[in-house]
Amino acid sequence: MSHFHENLSEAVVALPAVALRRMCKLVRLLDRLSRHAGYRSLVYQDLPETARFDPGHYAVMMCYDFHLAGDMPRLIEVNTNAGGSLLAYLSYNPSLPIRPESLAPKMKARLLRTFAAEMRQFSGGSKPRPERIVIVDEEPIQQHLYPEMQAFADLFKEWGIPSEVAAPEQLEASEEGVWLNGQPVDLVYNRHCDFYLESEAMSGLRKAYLAGKICLTPNPHMYGLLADKRRMVLWTDPVKRAPYLQSDQDADILDAILPTSNLLAELDLQETWSVRKQRVFKPVDSFGSRGVLLGGKISRKRFDELPLATTLVQELVPPSVTEVPNFEPMKTDLRLYAYRDQVLGVTARLYRGQVTNMRTPGGGFARVKAI
Repeated sequence: MSHFHENLSEAVVALPAVALRRMCKLVRLLDRLSRHAGYRSLVYQDLPETARFDPGHYAVMMCYDFHLAGDMPRLIEVNTNAGGSLLAYLSYNPSLPIRPESLAPKMKARLLRTFAAEMRQFSGGSKPRPERIVIVDEEPIQQHLYPEMQAFADLFKEWGIPSEVAAPEQLEASEEGVWLNGQPVDLVYNRHCDFYLESEAMSGLRKAYLAGKICLTPNPHMYGLLADKRRMVLWTDPVKRAPYLQSDQDADILDAILPTSNLLAELDLQETWSVRKQRVFKPVDSFGSRGVLLGGKISRKRFDELPLATTLVQELVPPSVTEVPNFEPMKTDLRLYAYRDQVLGVTARLYRGQVTNMRTPGGGFARVKAI
């Protein structure tokens, strides 16, 4: 078994069927919200230029991360470039290599349909699928999930589409388009965590994207609408969200599943300090678990240093715990992979420590069984 497979757990995580249905309802609700013209207009006021630009398509491989409280899922965050989907699939049969042939034909077709749909939407229907795909990440060979990126490239090649994994610096990208090794590229599967294309390395892609010359998926538009942590503040505000919801049932779903979220600038600092043990503090401009602070462990000095405008203060939702063969019980979060309102799969991640990680022996991606 490769080192990569060490990130698979032997545990099986029980998920109440009613909780899974609620998670799916939330995915559909947020997708619908993201397409509401009024919601977009409101959110655009706080977004940079790249995120206000609508490229005419959506985002592949989005994911929604939850903790579980009994049969009630609680949304922790939304991601637009989440990795691990193929590894999560292999958790159901960890003896298989991470290769396209390990995927069931139905799963292959489901994944490839999402990339074909992106190209059709981007091209206005003139292209039924991409002609050349590049998977982009920062120093991809150094990334923990590089084998998965290679597997995606192989999957696209099996589909009949030339595909490679590359760093953004390897691209020739400008307002004229995107090329790799002199060959034109029409779709970039974006695994890079510069969500708004603000770095020098991503400046060429930014120009091509804003000129409508490349189908970049996921992209800044969908990140701004759904995955920027500041959206959690809007979704939990009954007044601001009201014009964009279809029914009281929508409001009930948000109230039940979303933890209360505010920017630190909106709160009374002394009151927030007094309830800190029931809060978690997250920088809105980071990704993964970087910079996340549990209120029960934060010092007053560190609290006073938190930037008011870019710190999300969220109700603490403790993770559930799963029994793991031959190991101590582990904290658990649940992840739904989705394209628009279609759920592609569900997995669990098992860990110990303050935040989700893939380094806990016996932990990692785990199978989920609906009960």
